[in-house]
Order: sequence, then structure tokens, then C-alpha cells
Amino acid sequence: MIDLTVPATPGKRMRGGEATGTFSPGREMILPEFHLLARTRGQLLTVALLAFLPFLVAFLPAIKGRGPHPDRVKMPPGFEMKLYAQNVKNARSMVMSPGGVLFVGTRDAGRVYAIIDRNGDHVADEVLTIAKGLNMPNGVAFRDGALYVAEVSRILRYDGIETRLRNPPNPVVVSSQFPKDGHHGWKFMAFGPDGMLYVPVGAPCNVCERTDMPYATIMRMRPDGSGLEVFASGVRNTVGFDWHPVTGDLWFTDNGRDWMGDDLPPDELNRAPRRGLHFGFPYCHGGTIPDPDFGKKKSCEDFTPPAIQLGSHVAALGMRFYRGKMFPPKYENQIFIAEHGSWNRSTPVGYRITLVRLKEDRAVKYEVFAEGWLEGFTAWGRPVDLLVMPDGSLLVSDDRANAIYRITYRQPSPHSE
Repeated sequence: MIDLTVPATPGKRMRGGEATGTFSPGREMILPEFHLLARTRGQLLTVALLAFLPFLVAFLPAIKGRGPHPDRVKMPPGFEMKLYAQNVKNARSMVMSPGGVLFVGTRDAGRVYAIIDRNGDHVADEVLTIAKGLNMPNGVAFRDGALYVAEVSRILRYDGIETRLRNPPNPVVVSSQFPKDGHHGWKFMAFGPDGMLYVPVGAPCNVCERTDMPYATIMRMRPDGSGLEVFASGVRNTVGFDWHPVTGDLWFTDNGRDWMGDDLPPDELNRAPRRGLHFGFPYCHGGTIPDPDFGKKKSCEDFTPPAIQLGSHVAALGMRFYRGKMFPPKYENQIFIAEHGSWNRSTPVGYRITLVRLKEDRAVKYEVFAEGWLEGFTAWGRPVDLLVMPDGSLLVSDDRANAIYRITYRQPSPHSE
């Protein structure tokens, strides 16, 4: 037999796309000695192909290529996903202006886009780049005719942008008071019902205790950048939040730390009804799990537990309350979450849209709504953000397939199932 031992460091994750597999030291792939099974070169080739066929089949998803493939996404009966825009490189956070322009931030591309649907057919007619060369301009928000863009350490404002899409103005620096760390430095942001601009500051690490800057927080400030203050702390890295349509409470996702195994800790969906709450990081995860490095310093009982635990390593990012009327009534004021997908789990998870059901303002159920981006060990796309459109449809951004999808609902006929 031929011994093909894969050299590896204990616990080292070997990257494959954005998901990974775990290889253990000395793991062996045992193949037949082909020269003992075949006497001719032709026979040898045939035997070799047959021997490698199982491995080829196993890795077929890896050669399917990137999307977009909205037709592969499975949802409940009556829902349909189609392309709204494509060739939107690294599409991340989204915001819609009152005039109907969709603005999209990016992380790796350093660009901000304006997407226009001129004829109202729910398919983009043009994708314009209105800013480039920025430092992870992930977050976008809109207020009083101006587009706000979040870089790692600055908040920029583009005044009167809707009338200057082809000739954007130079941005105004609203604030430059944020840390410059790239690790978890990209930001989601949004204006709250109080008129304040909410901006998170992620932890500059997997897990650490830093007090020199307002790390692991959600901050807020006035639209002009004044009055910057911490609203919530103990938040490792939130890349999506929204306010309950009835109560006005802030709800947000939070990504759990890495390297505690495949199934720990969970990502979180949290609720912050008031300022000043601490959600546990770096001392406690998921409300009940002490951190192996910092957990002895404080008790989990000292912190605000999550509204509900989400899947471990699913990378829960964008979230939205459904405020539209297109979907069935049971979706009203429920929470949709875009799960970007795991990068260091031996079996990939996430790469989907989930739904958290609320009852009397309590999270009571966590379920899959749309899946199909992940095929085997390979994902052709990665959902990032969600946006409820004025007509009640739901947009989904995908930074791997460089696309934005539109989910609609139509009552299925009695004979369609």
C-alpha cells in the first residue's frame, strides 16, 4: 500500500474557500499500489481513475464555482428568490434612500455603490461606484439627503448624494474618534428612532480584555458627530442591528469567539431596551459559558444574557425586523438574520438566512428560512445583510457571489405542493 500522510500541525485548520476542514497529524489516505493491480499502462490509468473517483465525487461542489445561483436556494412554499443586481463586488451593508437609490457598502473592495432601478421592474439597471479607495467602508446609513459611510476609524458624510451620483461631492468627516484596528474594525451602522447614529466598535482580537479604548461596544452619536457615548458594552463584534417596530428596543447579533471547539460558543441575538447594559464579552459567552481565559474574573450572572442563542460559528451578521406586508402575517415583526457562514469549523455551518420568532416581545424559536448557498463543504455565496423594501420584498446581499437578491412571496396555488 502507498502511504500518503498529510503533514499537519495539531489543530491546524486548512483553509478551503471560506470554510475549512481539520486535518490531524498522521491522518492517512491509503490507496492501492496501482502497479500490482494493472499490467499495462492503459489498465493502470483505468485503475487509478476508479480509485480516485470517490474523492472526485466528494469534491465536486468545490469545482462548481461561485454564484450567483438564487435558483438553488430553498425556502418555504410561495417564496421566490431572484437576482436584483449582480457584479456588485463584495456587496455588504445596504440602505435605501427616500428617492429609491440603494446604497451598498463593502469591506475588502473599499468601495461604495449606488444601485438604480429606473423603470421599477425590481431589477437593477445600473451599478455606480460613488466612492473607492476607502478603508473597509462596510456601513452605510442615510439621513436628510446625506449618505453616511463607516470606515474603520472614521464616519464620512456625502451631502446631496442622490443628485450627484455621477459626480459625488467630497465627503465631510463627521467623526474620526474610532480605533484604527483592522481586526473586527469594519462597522455596520444605522440611525435609531432617537435620531442618533449607532456605530459599533468590535474587539480587536479573538478574545481579550482591553480598556484603553471603547472596544467591544455599541456607541452612538448625533448626526454631526457630537455627543459620542457608549450605549452597550460586552459586545464582541456586531455587524447587524435593528429596532423593534413596536417597542423601539434595540436588537443586535453578536459573533461568538473562536477556538473553543466546533459547538462552542453560540452566536447571539441580544436585546438592549436601555443604555448601560453589559452583554458578557470577554468573560461570558451565550449567557452561561465562562470564557476559559477570562471567565474566572466575573460571573455570568453579572451580565445581560442573550435573547436567544444562535448557532455556533454561523457568523450571524445583518438582521431586520420584517415590517412589510407582502409576506404572510405570521412574519410580521419577526426577525430575519443573514448568516455569513463559518470559517474555522470542521463541518461548515451557516451560509443561510434564519428566522427568530418572537412572542410577546420574547424570542421563542430559531429556525432556518432559506438555505442552499452551502453545498457540501463549499459555499458559492455568503449572505451578509438584509433590507425590507417598500413593497415588502426582502433584499439579501452576498459578498462572495457579488450579488443582491430579492425575495418575494406569492400565495401558492392549492395544487402546487
